[in-house]
Amino acid sequence: MLFVTYFLLCVFGVVMVYSASAMVSVNRYNAPADNFYKKQLLAVIVGFGAFVLGMLIPYKRYREKWMLKLIAVVNIVLLTLVLVVGYSPPGSGAQSWLRIGGFNFQPSELLKISLIIYVSAVLAKKYSNGTIDSIKESLIPISIIIIIPLIFLYKEPDNGAIALITAIMSTIILASGMSFKRIFKKTNKVFWIGIVLLLSIVYIYRDKLLSKILTEKMANRIQATWDPYAFVKEEGLQIINGYYAIALGGVSGSGLGESVQKLGYIPEPHTDFILAIIIEELGTLGLLIVVGGLGFIVMRAFVTALRAKDPMIRMMAVGIGSWIGFQTFLNIGGLSGIIPLTGVTLPFISYGGTSLVILSFALGILMNITMYVKRDQNKR
Repeated sequence: MLFVTYFLLCVFGVVMVYSASAMVSVNRYNAPADNFYKKQLLAVIVGFGAFVLGMLIPYKRYREKWMLKLIAVVNIVLLTLVLVVGYSPPGSGAQSWLRIGGFNFQPSELLKISLIIYVSAVLAKKYSNGTIDSIKESLIPISIIIIIPLIFLYKEPDNGAIALITAIMSTIILASGMSFKRIFKKTNKVFWIGIVLLLSIVYIYRDKLLSKILTEKMANRIQATWDPYAFVKEEGLQIINGYYAIALGGVSGSGLGESVQKLGYIPEPHTDFILAIIIEELGTLGLLIVVGGLGFIVMRAFVTALRAKDPMIRMMAVGIGSWIGFQTFLNIGGLSGIIPLTGVTLPFISYGGTSLVILSFALGILMNITMYVKRDQNKR
């Protein structure tokens, strides 16, 4: 059922990318109507290969030292290259891509699954040798491993990836078996007094700190979340037209291919706002297909985590499940105006080759560990 759900979501995504992108391709890029459709179809084919690869590699390989070193080196090199020779597509506002052989590659997508594997392997080892509750040997090293790549992402900037990775890593730490109560008891009280003082200083000078951290565009996006009509020509434009698309779709939708908002009103209808087009054309049914399919994958990931005896399996399953769940929330939350827009794509649905291929590989890993857990249960 995991594979069937993945396959159906990819097929549905290809169909909706074609529907949402045809007019954009012709009018804006002077390209054939099926330009983005063909690229997305190629990404699905490559993604299926990545899915099979992830399914066939035994998860125990990922805890080997040479593999962890390779993962670390590859990601640091790619993130450095992005800052030096990175590519920023028109309108993106972020230097987050590398041009490789005529294709755009986004290293932050690879970073997500890499951190899930790396942090899960490190914490699993700490759990096995009994040092999981040590702030010096566990919490601080893991925090450093997570913060270093986030600094690279901040320089691009890629705020959506920062928010997503922070949420995923927090979930993995919560599922690691780490007891914050025991950590608190073991740690010198002076350390916690210092933390409280630091947080107090941050709170007191929060306005000055935010003014230095947030760019004008970021600040406008946050304000546009609460009042999109005040930024109707800029950051609020997508949100407002997304609302119109949802309202026009209603329960039954206007019909496949019949969207009005994709005709130039929503700037990028085939990327992070594709769900608005799905709801406009297919109504509530389209929303249920997407949320139901992605929700099932998340549920299967957490069920696998609950049944797993190996702590690394537990953390990897939780990491992959929370990745898909949080990414879906960030996408739908931005579309509905619950949270600021982050530019995060809808998993397996939105146009984007790197995202689809890496997510497919991650789902292959989930399939691998799910099969291992089932086989272990049958033996017992």
